Amino acid sequence: MAQMKKKKFRVVSLRFKTVVVIILAALVLSAIAVTISYRVYSDTMDSHYKKLTSNLAKTAASQLDPDALLYYYNAVKQIGEYDEDKYSDKENTEYRIEYDAKANALKDADYYRMLSILFDIKDSNDITYLYVQKLDGDWCTYILDADRSSEQCQLGTTHKVSGPTKETKNPEEGIPAFITNDSYGWLCTSMEPVRDKAGNPVALVGVDISMDEIMQDRADYLRNVLIFIGIAAVIITAGILFGIAKVLIKPINMLTDAARSFVQDRSNEQKTDSAISKLKIRTGDEVETLCDSVKQMERDINNYITHLTAVTAEKERIGAELNVATQIQADMLPRIFPAFPDRKEFDLYASMNPAKEVGGDFYDFFLVDDDHIALVMADVSGKGVPAALFMVIAKTLIKNRAQLGESPAEILKNVNEQLCEGNEAELFVTVWLAVIELSTGKGVAANAGHEHPVICRADGQFELVVYRHSPAVATMNGIRFKEHTFELNPGDRLFVYTDGVPEATNANNELFGAERMLAALNGSEDGSPEGILRSVREAIDGFVGDAPQFDDITMMGFCYNGAQVVKEIKLDAEVENLEHVLSFVDRELDAMNCPEKTKMKINVAVEEIFVNIAHYAYHPEKGSAEIRIEGSASDPRRISITFSDSGTPYDPLAKPDPDLTLAAEDRPIGGLGIYMVKKSMDDIKYEYKDGRNVLTIVKNLV
Repeated sequence: MAQMKKKKFRVVSLRFKTVVVIILAALVLSAIAVTISYRVYSDTMDSHYKKLTSNLAKTAASQLDPDALLYYYNAVKQIGEYDEDKYSDKENTEYRIEYDAKANALKDADYYRMLSILFDIKDSNDITYLYVQKLDGDWCTYILDADRSSEQCQLGTTHKVSGPTKETKNPEEGIPAFITNDSYGWLCTSMEPVRDKAGNPVALVGVDISMDEIMQDRADYLRNVLIFIGIAAVIITAGILFGIAKVLIKPINMLTDAARSFVQDRSNEQKTDSAISKLKIRTGDEVETLCDSVKQMERDINNYITHLTAVTAEKERIGAELNVATQIQADMLPRIFPAFPDRKEFDLYASMNPAKEVGGDFYDFFLVDDDHIALVMADVSGKGVPAALFMVIAKTLIKNRAQLGESPAEILKNVNEQLCEGNEAELFVTVWLAVIELSTGKGVAANAGHEHPVICRADGQFELVVYRHSPAVATMNGIRFKEHTFELNPGDRLFVYTDGVPEATNANNELFGAERMLAALNGSEDGSPEGILRSVREAIDGFVGDAPQFDDITMMGFCYNGAQVVKEIKLDAEVENLEHVLSFVDRELDAMNCPEKTKMKINVAVEEIFVNIAHYAYHPEKGSAEIRIEGSASDPRRISITFSDSGTPYDPLAKPDPDLTLAAEDRPIGGLGIYMVKKSMDDIKYEYKDGRNVLTIVKNLV
């Protein structure tokens, strides 16, 4: 009995959900249909009335004498300023009578002729109000009003301008038709100008047509559409529900009963054919496909229970997915070095070795702009997949904020607020973040509970930089992070890391510690960032031995080389400009106290390369060449000169060197000049980049 009640509840629940969904869909579709229908009907009628009022206003304007209108307007202004309060005061009839008398004295045969024209137009076109007025700033003055009632506006009557008339940029040129609803009811109003012979507007003809009747028609139309669509929706909904109950709910209930029976049979370890295998549903649609799928699932479950090897396969699948996750995480971290081969101001290298398949440590570095680089070293609390997911979010937020140009403290503050939202796992991340200005070596850093950074001044030793840290990110809302400034000189190096380095543990449960780390840094024979990281890693491996790795080991090394000294000249690639090129090169070499012998070799190489560009790069056309001289603050006695042109692609280094053992008449023509350049320079390289030939020679000045 209890099972029957439970079954009935499920059937009713499914039917109820179906009914609710269909009714909601019917209501939404009905609302859309009614809205579109009513909007189309309303827009059509509004457009018709606006066009009608505009045409009638233009017709009336064409029948009036602009000179006469201007005359009556100027004449009525001679009467005196109109006082609407006195004129409207029923107890003060003296002012009204006096003003009307003066105004009526101005009305002559022409005035009544134009007024008669307006009455004819109004009566023959079912116009509610037809009048002529002149705008005076924020006020309008009535000249003609085709109204037989007591509300007729007398010649010279003034009213304050409001509504679209006031809002129109140039109302004297006419007011486009508009619809209003006020004490006069629904009105469609249009105002068209009466122009003189020169085309200048003299006055405005206003036409008001009542829309009360059409608005009532709209309401009736809306009501009828609602009734019709409502009846149709009810009929369609009932039909759909009946069909769904027959072709969907009943077969699903059969599948439910069969599935329950299968579970009971498996729990009782019965080997007989289950109700699922006996089930026959022939609906010819997805329900029949579902039935077949359930039967297949039954067979798969039986096979899974029978063959335990499926469990092993599942474990292997999970292991494969973890390997993919490890690769994805590794790919998120920049791993191509040198990271910025075109930037000579610095050199850096980083590595991350997770303790498990995936880890919570991460590093990052990126150029904020051409003169600023951001360095990030962080460690997420916890291990495994949760920490890795939190790491992905934190890394993305930090980089996005940094690229907006925010300071390290602002970046950590904003990231902290975002990570605290919905952090039910209560994970947090320690972060060391620095932004360094490459042109000056000046930097700003913020440390959110992370390890102390290590710095090595040029020709000095690596030392810990100890200072008070801010709390870790994502520990609580509203944290204000501290930041401090520092300055790097050419040759200075930074080393940042996670706690996996000093806390690496050997079999005797001893920590690697900061002292061993500093010893490994100072004992590195290769002072490059890659070399010092390799030295620390070798020291850790030697200390830990065969003990398992309990924490992620992440490190980053940064070496500041100093700003590059770049000088550049651009000129036409013509032999006549060789003197300018040599003078440019000589000035820079003299500034660097270049020995005369070395300067002579450089001049010969420069002459050979520039003359080749002038003769062959653009032949027979003409073009330009760029010569750039670069020197490094970290190595002031080394200079590189780069020649660039957009001529025909040509690699002079690809040509074989001439065989000097042969006599001059036996050697092929060409190649000797570039061969001399190769021999006299310390390095030479060529590349075709962005549609330009780029040839660089390097020479040590000592």
